[in-house]
Amino acid sequence: MGIGGSLGKRLAPQAHRLAPDLTTGFVHEALSRAIHGVGPLPAAASAADKQLEEQRGDVERAVHEVIENHVRYAGAQGFVTNIGGIATAAVTIPANIAGLALIQCRLVAGIAHLRGYDLTDPRVHNAILACILGEDTVKSLVRKKKLPAPPMAIATAPTHDPHLSKVMAAEVTSELLTKVAGKRVATTIGRRVPVVGGLVGMGADGYSTWQIGRYADRELRPRTLR
Repeated sequence: MGIGGSLGKRLAPQAHRLAPDLTTGFVHEALSRAIHGVGPLPAAASAADKQLEEQRGDVERAVHEVIENHVRYAGAQGFVTNIGGIATAAVTIPANIAGLALIQCRLVAGIAHLRGYDLTDPRVHNAILACILGEDTVKSLVRKKKLPAPPMAIATAPTHDPHLSKVMAAEVTSELLTKVAGKRVATTIGRRVPVVGGLVGMGADGYSTWQIGRYADRELRPRTLR
């Protein structure tokens, strides 16, 4: 783990104090809104199907476009929610975490849909959340026996484990708090130059979303719906 990640874990409790309403329930709410659509954002499957149509039925090109689109979405919300620096942290930290959760859930849900996974299946929901944790975190949790398997195996498990849904929500909440807390270390300069915080947030959120998209791309291999 890098310096930013280590500092993020140390500062995550402070971020949680600034975002006390972000209990694990918000993760499932973000996932539901990502799948079904919210405001100007259409449902993940609809957006993915549009990309598939634009790419003339080429699934892999459509997956690439879904990733690129969501990297841009994540970068834009990262800029807006970090532009004020520390002075606006009490307002922007919850918004940054909620926005990132929604965008990243929607990204992975879109990829899952294009690869033939049923977005109404709770096993797929858990796999989506596992992807958001990222490959390194998933491997660590599997080693510690906190997760039974990587995302694809979770999505295709014989049965759904309701307890796993709670575990996944808790881990994703912790991961998002850690990421945002780590960014706040870099944006302390935003007290004097607020726009710097926005640029850091844009880069960090865009890059982490790209990493998650690539992981989901590798992990959620094509399958046929039954």
